[in-house]
Amino acid sequence: MDAAPLLERLFLFDAVEDSRPVTGITGNIPKWLRGSYYVNGPSRFERAGQRMKHWLDGDGMVCTMRFSDEGARFTTRFVQTQKLRDEEAAGRFLYREFGTSFAGDQLRRRVMLEPPVNVSVYSWAGKLLAFGEQCLPIELDPYTLETRGVYDFNGNVNEASPFAAHAKVDPATDNLLNFGISFSATEPMLNVYEFAPSGELLRRRRHPLQFQHAVHDFGFTDKSTVFYLSPLHMDFGRFVTENTSVMESLVWAPEKGARILVAPRVAKGPAFSVEVEPRYSLHMINCFEDETTLTVDVLEMDRAIYGEYQTIPDLFTDPPACRPVRYVIDLESKSIRNRIAMSFELCPDFPAIDPQHAGNSCDDFWMLAMGAFGQPGRKFFDRVVHGSWKSASVCDQWIAPAGQYLGGEPVFIPDPGKGEEGVVIVQHHIPAEDRAEILLFQSHNLAAGPLATLPLGYLIHPGFHSSFHFD
Repeated sequence: MDAAPLLERLFLFDAVEDSRPVTGITGNIPKWLRGSYYVNGPSRFERAGQRMKHWLDGDGMVCTMRFSDEGARFTTRFVQTQKLRDEEAAGRFLYREFGTSFAGDQLRRRVMLEPPVNVSVYSWAGKLLAFGEQCLPIELDPYTLETRGVYDFNGNVNEASPFAAHAKVDPATDNLLNFGISFSATEPMLNVYEFAPSGELLRRRRHPLQFQHAVHDFGFTDKSTVFYLSPLHMDFGRFVTENTSVMESLVWAPEKGARILVAPRVAKGPAFSVEVEPRYSLHMINCFEDETTLTVDVLEMDRAIYGEYQTIPDLFTDPPACRPVRYVIDLESKSIRNRIAMSFELCPDFPAIDPQHAGNSCDDFWMLAMGAFGQPGRKFFDRVVHGSWKSASVCDQWIAPAGQYLGGEPVFIPDPGKGEEGVVIVQHHIPAEDRAEILLFQSHNLAAGPLATLPLGYLIHPGFHSSFHFD
């Protein structure tokens, strides 16, 4: 059974770089919406007769929809990484990637992936930065998306520094936070960074780990940084000595347990951890704390999901159940006071909140989900949903027509005049017509359908993480 007809068309095509005004818009774009929507994601999975296996293997391609008084303009460009330049020159794939290894493949310094920089993109301190796993970000021109080069925070980090793809910006300070894990077999280490808008490294904290946890995301408050350490471990020795891909080097070890690690953000001192059931969290939703409790909101899965990102284009054939979960941690006893799980398990992913509330109390969030969850065959995201901790439920959703799909983290953009309300932007893919659209929704009434539809006239690849920057 195929629960995602024509899904191959969203992955197996030649993406084009382009920049053009958007015409044929239906509906109404709010007059207050002025600025740029950005999304990064993997593109180009085939070259010279060879196909990459995993969704994380494609070359990074950033798209932007710019809203101005003159109208809307869509631009898309590849991130000009070393990997892309070398493979363009050779006319074939050269480098091992997250899910694909092959005879004669290459690594950076023989120990690291040459990254495609295809996970996220954020506007920060006047710069537009594209991020990939275990590498420094690449700066792009915020309007043309042309690559400016590797950004090393004024020399405060280098290409050997472990650096993740899921940086966070604290709205209270405009500081950028990130982390990276050193996958030493004997002394694995969590590195946590915080940078001022000038690029100055304000602090770098190191916290020893018991295991080589594979971690993609994290949360923060004004006092803490928070990590969900699942029992998905990286066998780095196997990756280096046996020439396996990262995917083949990951080990699911539930017998070794899972825990939430809480580390002091500003003050120096040790982290502490609380044990949780051995499940998996790819993405955090948000964290906040007061004097006595720390609240940690996550998407929690029954097991790791990276295996469902392959083999292109047959994805998500047996994805794990996943649901939004709120943990309340007692800071005095360093124990779990409460766990609240929503009864929504359609494999939701790519959660987003109002970025103004990051690190502070926040009830509302948006994410993608799969209506065909539990059915046999490949599947993909086909609905955008709104969850609220006020009701501890998913309270609103919009479902794409059959055979159509959604992509990219659904970005919430606050309406300056309406407090907690705004619009949500998401990609809409229509493979039967070889085209895509950008959709705008009322944030608290998704079911009413799109406020505006911005047709692109051609296909784009489903994106990963998105952001918005007001002019």
